[in-house]
Amino acid sequence: MSQPPAQAVAPAGSRWSRALATYGKARIASMFALGFSAGLPFLLVFSTLTAWLTEAGVTRGAIGFFTWVGITYSIKVFWAPVVDRVPLPLLGRLLGQHRSWILLAQLVIVAGLAGMALTDPMVDLARLALFALLVAFGSATQDIAIDAWRIEAAPPAEQAAMSATYVFGYRMALLAAGAGALHMAARMDWSQVYLAMAALMGVGVLATLLSREPRVQRRTDVALLEPGAQAFYRRNAHLPAPLRTAIAWLIGAVVYPFVDFFKRYGAHSLAVLLLVGTFRISDISMGAMANPFYLDLGFSKAQIANISGIYGIVMTILGGLVGGVLTVRYGLLRVLLAGAVLSAATNLLFAMMALVGAEPWMLVVTISGDNFFAGLAMAVFIAWLSSLTSASYTATQYALFSSLMTLPGKFIGGFSGQVVEAVGWFNYFLYVAAIGVPAVLLCLYLIVRERGSATTPG
Repeated sequence: MSQPPAQAVAPAGSRWSRALATYGKARIASMFALGFSAGLPFLLVFSTLTAWLTEAGVTRGAIGFFTWVGITYSIKVFWAPVVDRVPLPLLGRLLGQHRSWILLAQLVIVAGLAGMALTDPMVDLARLALFALLVAFGSATQDIAIDAWRIEAAPPAEQAAMSATYVFGYRMALLAAGAGALHMAARMDWSQVYLAMAALMGVGVLATLLSREPRVQRRTDVALLEPGAQAFYRRNAHLPAPLRTAIAWLIGAVVYPFVDFFKRYGAHSLAVLLLVGTFRISDISMGAMANPFYLDLGFSKAQIANISGIYGIVMTILGGLVGGVLTVRYGLLRVLLAGAVLSAATNLLFAMMALVGAEPWMLVVTISGDNFFAGLAMAVFIAWLSSLTSASYTATQYALFSSLMTLPGKFIGGFSGQVVEAVGWFNYFLYVAAIGVPAVLLCLYLIVRERGSATTPG
């Protein structure tokens, strides 16, 4: 009897074709619209809003307080368990767990933007602030639910492509809510601009309605909660039933996502969390100083807008798309290491520009390298974060990671102006490059650990 032929090895060209074809899948294409819906509110409660307030004559001190609205994005982990485990009464049955929360959050954003549009900052600034907070809360909630849907809707091999497409849509929304809104404001009232932005949220609403809810088994009642929650429920029969049920649910929905993570990663949990917190520390801590640096060198606002803004977003999108393809082709950790190295190293381009001065060609080179590799690194980083989550606690664990990845950079970035004043621009960018080194070392550690686990007999 003849032996079956050996399985042919697919040529490199076909492997690349299959990797590129990933972007043609419906669930990945839908991430563009959901990314657009996620990115649109962000600038409308930050830089675009400050432009409106400045033109309206609001004092700089009052404008500064509006930055506190952004705290909402950093503390979303506190209500992520609700999004993860609590079904909405009517929408939950119609759309499923996470799509129902996405739609509800989108409707909250639309209501908040409409409320902002119908409020005069000089007449009732507090009311405007409350509507801005409503938009930020809805936006943060939408982020939680979209992240959970994305992770559950596609296998790990497609997560980088999902995140790259998401970033693509997100960046397009930043263009619309940033440069687009400013151009619109030159031709119409700010109230009309914000009403138009509320209407643009329809892109995400439509995508939510047309998408499918992933089939994931979830546990929502006490009888199916984790053992620790069951044990609490049995030991405390003397408590009123509603209170006992609520506490048991909190143990299962809030405590166990963290217990699950530490159980799965054991002694390596600290290294994983350190990498989450340090991977973007260079980009985030430097971000606040980018525009002051360009202006100090002597670049015009038009040059900064065209090269750093529009062209920079194009390069970020391109980097994200390339990151998605490379991850499918080479795997997460190797591309993650490359992203960590390049994200830190591109700060040396800024240091060089500090020596060269206000040369447009140097700004183009710097933005090309920085934004392209930042987009690549972010796409693979999101995919890696997604791979860390458990299907039972997707929203809660991912919200924890996404909060942790921004807080160290934001904290250190608060001192960036003082560092510049103390050491100058050139040395500042050397410092920013240096603080990216721990992420590189942690990536190497995880790669060595993974290879060691692969070679250890099961």
